[in-house]
Amino acid sequence: MKTLKFIPVLLILFVISSFPQKKDLTIELVTTKSYSLFPKRLAQLQWRPGVNSFSFVDNTKGNEKLVSEGIKSDKQETLLTLNELSDKFMESTHQQLNSFPSIEWIDKNNFRFWNNDSLWSFNVESKSLTLLNSVSAGAENLDYTNKNYAAYTIKNNLYIAVNNEQKQITNDSNEGIVNGQLVARNEFGIDKGTFWSPDNNYLAYYRKDQTMVTDYPLVDISFHPAKLVNIKYPMAGMTSEEVTLGIYDLKTGKTIFLKTGEPKDHYLTGVSWDPNEKYVYIGILNRDQNYVQNLKYDIATGNPLDTLFEEANAKYVQPLHGESFVKNHPDEFIWISRRDGWNHLYLYNTNGKLIKQLTKGDWEVTELNGFDVKGENVFFTATKESPLDRDFYEVNIKSGKITRITSESGVHRVTQDDNGNYFLDSYNNLTVPSDVLLLGKEGKVLRTILKADNPLKDYNLGETKFFKLKSKDGFDLYCRMILPANFDSTKKYRALVYVYGGPGIQLITNSWLGGAGLWLNYMAEHGYVIFTLDNRGSANRGLAFEQTTFRRLGTEEIEDQTLGTEYLKSLPFVDSTRVGVFGWSFGGFMTTSLMTRRPGLFKVAVAGGSVIDWSYYEVMYTERYMDTPQQNPEGYKNSCLLNYVQNLKGKLLMIHGTMDGTVVWQHDLMFIKKCADLGIPVDYFVYPGQEHGVRGIDTFHMYNKITNYFNDNL
Repeated sequence: MKTLKFIPVLLILFVISSFPQKKDLTIELVTTKSYSLFPKRLAQLQWRPGVNSFSFVDNTKGNEKLVSEGIKSDKQETLLTLNELSDKFMESTHQQLNSFPSIEWIDKNNFRFWNNDSLWSFNVESKSLTLLNSVSAGAENLDYTNKNYAAYTIKNNLYIAVNNEQKQITNDSNEGIVNGQLVARNEFGIDKGTFWSPDNNYLAYYRKDQTMVTDYPLVDISFHPAKLVNIKYPMAGMTSEEVTLGIYDLKTGKTIFLKTGEPKDHYLTGVSWDPNEKYVYIGILNRDQNYVQNLKYDIATGNPLDTLFEEANAKYVQPLHGESFVKNHPDEFIWISRRDGWNHLYLYNTNGKLIKQLTKGDWEVTELNGFDVKGENVFFTATKESPLDRDFYEVNIKSGKITRITSESGVHRVTQDDNGNYFLDSYNNLTVPSDVLLLGKEGKVLRTILKADNPLKDYNLGETKFFKLKSKDGFDLYCRMILPANFDSTKKYRALVYVYGGPGIQLITNSWLGGAGLWLNYMAEHGYVIFTLDNRGSANRGLAFEQTTFRRLGTEEIEDQTLGTEYLKSLPFVDSTRVGVFGWSFGGFMTTSLMTRRPGLFKVAVAGGSVIDWSYYEVMYTERYMDTPQQNPEGYKNSCLLNYVQNLKGKLLMIHGTMDGTVVWQHDLMFIKKCADLGIPVDYFVYPGQEHGVRGIDTFHMYNKITNYFNDNL
């Protein structure tokens, strides 16, 4: 009888063991080992030119190989293994390849790739390796062409490599003159400094004169003693860099600079080549950033020929793209503009005549993806279905008819084949980790190429959901909430608001995990309600929504974040006395703003890389949204958080990297000095040598510190 009494217990233990317990996330997993929790992707998925097939790098069994699939069959063909490629590479260079390089197809059998300073091609049919070109050791800012020519920089000068021969293009000994590199700190869609002409006969490049820009001191403590590192950092209202555009002729070896006029502290944006290599088009944006001229230049003389059109806005214009010439129609191009309040496509001819507006509506085109083989249809990505989604469309240039190619709700990244008849659709949404579909005409699903498993299925995660609140002026404010794991609506939970809130960023999208990072899910797993709201001023919601914050950063945004936080506190399962807030960069500015301009709203906060005073931030970004301190003294005064230090209530931890060249360390130092002067308690931590984002092993340390700060104080 005693034995029988144990049978139910054993049965229970058996049942429990049959249903394994969910695992918990750890700080290490969500920081330094987060890659292990990413959904599977098809690495280097791309079309093969000239054949109805596509390729990707497969690593299913730990042995990387390049495989190909056809449109009509899912049968995979192994084109090349990593071992085969590495053996060939070893024969030529005596070096091994430890992973598959980033490849680009040249034709149906040949792809090219860079390894260190050399450009190679490989033929998958003959299994032959060929050296195409090489650049000098230490080359940076590499920009190469369809003919395998390469432009690159060493220090502040520009070089080219043609058929393994190196040539120096500029010879500026003054390091304040910078050639062929990024200008305007990644603003205005500028992400490089060189622009090859279509047939590679010319190279356009930026020449940046920053000799007149104030040096800003950073201190590198890796030296003994520490070393002063000066960077050029033009702050709002101060002297800015001056940029010109040179045109280098490869045949003559001569450079002509375009006559872009004065004042010289304007911005040169959207550099585009005419398909016939006779002209260059530039958008010249004034320093106030409220007026842009689109000009056509003769490269033979450097003279402007025509002003094609102008755009102006009482607040600001933000040209992010140049001309995209219509395939097979060299006298027509697509221009992307928000002139009607939303980002849309406009068709122009090269005389500056507006032919038609191709897209229209209360939604945004987020990317121009290309044309079909005849140049009759334009492919683009947009928010037409929902601000949270990214769908792929085609618009017929003649009729204006728009066809939606993607059908599943979510965020899509689509590439079309050479003819524009077939599409590779990689997408995800809140519940779909990663799917890849092969689509035909008008988006017909031909087959599923990949349906990735949920990498978090064994972890104890809470539910994520979307909803909307209304701003005071009637805008929809999209919100995301992650509930604690094993949520019990009868309990009271701590809550954490994660905030960014600045222009150009959208935190909430219908993507995997709702756009939330793994650390936020870790916090939810450990008993926090996680809340995020995209306030007015944030991206992809139209010009009126974004420009609400013009000349008064931090004011309307605070109102919307306060609205969201008060809603959060009203929920019966939230402990309204235990709500914290965390943000980085503009989010650090917002976090500190909320703690000082809405004292008592939050009990605990962590602010990283925070802007404290906009007059100490860089000129291009700040002056677009705030004008200069001289033009808008009241706006700068109202947004300066040094003026609210005395209001600080609750616990605040501030974090900064000592080598931050984006939001310089001085911001936080001014704030904590003011706290010390006023006797206001504040916690502070720095990461020596780190820049604007904390990287490497310090990431684990930082998130562990942030987590403990909320756990200990909230």
